[in-house]
Amino acid sequence: MNWTFFHKLGSPKWFYHLSGKWLPWLGTLAALSMIAGLVWGLLFAPPDYLQGNSYRIIFLHVPTAFLASAVYLMMAGAAVVTLVWKVKLADVALQCMAPIGSSFCLLALITGAIWGKPTWGTWWVWDARLTSMLILLFLYFGVIALRGAIRSATTAAKACAVLTLVGVVNIPIIKFSVEWWNTLHQGATLTLTEKPAMAVQMLWPLLISILGFYLFFGAVLVLRMRIEILNRERRTRWVQKLVADEMGV
Repeated sequence: MNWTFFHKLGSPKWFYHLSGKWLPWLGTLAALSMIAGLVWGLLFAPPDYLQGNSYRIIFLHVPTAFLASAVYLMMAGAAVVTLVWKVKLADVALQCMAPIGSSFCLLALITGAIWGKPTWGTWWVWDARLTSMLILLFLYFGVIALRGAIRSATTAAKACAVLTLVGVVNIPIIKFSVEWWNTLHQGATLTLTEKPAMAVQMLWPLLISILGFYLFFGAVLVLRMRIEILNRERRTRWVQKLVADEMGV
């Protein structure tokens, strides 16, 4: 098997030039998917037979909740690559994913609280799922704060990678909390092993919305990584040449 592609992908210079071709497509597809999924779900999907129209926040809550955990798992993967193979681009990805993941986690908690008010009669309960999601938000904040507190880039990369891997234990707790404990939070809306219980008119806009949010994450991540690469590689010849070309020098 030819591993040249993977070695090139670890190069900041090669990634920067290749990602410039991905970004317009990711951004366009993300915008179209998010608009289609949210408009369909919020305006045209039928009301739920039990929750009425209050359930519609699911089209925001579920994608952000999915991404809150998924982004942290991606960070953990980047942390392993950083510690084992010392690939600079993996640390760039980890650093850039943390603020995005924390935003999704915060949005998931806010939309969950809004949904919980008409469903449970309260904005917040110390439910196992909610509490573990709050811990996840603190883990994101911890990685971001640790990065800013350490001046040495190499030491910061290792410390953030270790903290990220330590926090991975919280992900299965989030995933299985509704099964391990008696919680107010409902079970999984979508699973890979069971047929969805949702009506098709609700399921399709939800799936499209989830796709749109994942594409949005990809577009924002690529954009942030490109900016971080330019910042880290600003003294290299290729970045200086790139800046000179753009300025017409």
